[in-house]
Amino acid sequence: MRSVVVLPTYNEAENIVLFLQAVRAAAPTTDVLVVDDDSPDGTGRLAESVAAEIGGVTVLHRPGKAGLGSAYREGFARVLGGQYDVVVSMDAYFSHDPERIPDFIEAIEQGADLVIGSRYVRGGGTTDWPVRRQLLSKWGNTYTRTILGVDAHDCTSGYRAYRATALASIDPTSTSAEGYAFLTELVRRLNTSGAVVVERPIVFRDRLRGKSKMSGRIIVESMLLVTGWGILDRIRQARARLRS
Repeated sequence: MRSVVVLPTYNEAENIVLFLQAVRAAAPTTDVLVVDDDSPDGTGRLAESVAAEIGGVTVLHRPGKAGLGSAYREGFARVLGGQYDVVVSMDAYFSHDPERIPDFIEAIEQGADLVIGSRYVRGGGTTDWPVRRQLLSKWGNTYTRTILGVDAHDCTSGYRAYRATALASIDPTSTSAEGYAFLTELVRRLNTSGAVVVERPIVFRDRLRGKSKMSGRIIVESMLLVTGWGILDRIRQARARLRS
């Protein structure tokens, strides 16, 4: 199947060259679209240089830092024109193992519409995280799963493969969330559409190089949006029951 990795970046100069080389080694026929938010450390320029070396890499240079959701929206818009069957999303700093890309693509070939690399199914997990962060992440995903009524255990995992037609059907460009809430918004829409969602265990490793973009604001935004979506869904379900 024709596949592409959409890779948002911001200040990943310490990782980008090695990471793109690792993707090319793990998935030789998979293209990569780097969506760089004008990284001051030159990430975009480094991506261009390695693209000339390994091939199959395109760099989209954006004018400034606009957020994870915005980067994915623009990246997805570029690759959903029909030239690809599978769209992969992942982080650029080796928390997501490029070696798993072929496994995820195979799961799409076998009938999945969305494959989530999950930390919270049997065989999955995290390393190098303090207990507080592990508990916060597990609680957040349990809360999200419960209030939205979805089956996925890891709604905030950024390591995924989408069937391109399923992703296009929910129009990701019409989403509004930023941060990791964007990832949850896609799971919610796909779940509502009846898409086949499967999870594959991954071990998430904390970054060794560079600075994390996670912040308290991102966590608060995610919880507020998830709560609002859950309330809205329940109101719609109640209205549907009354009409029937």
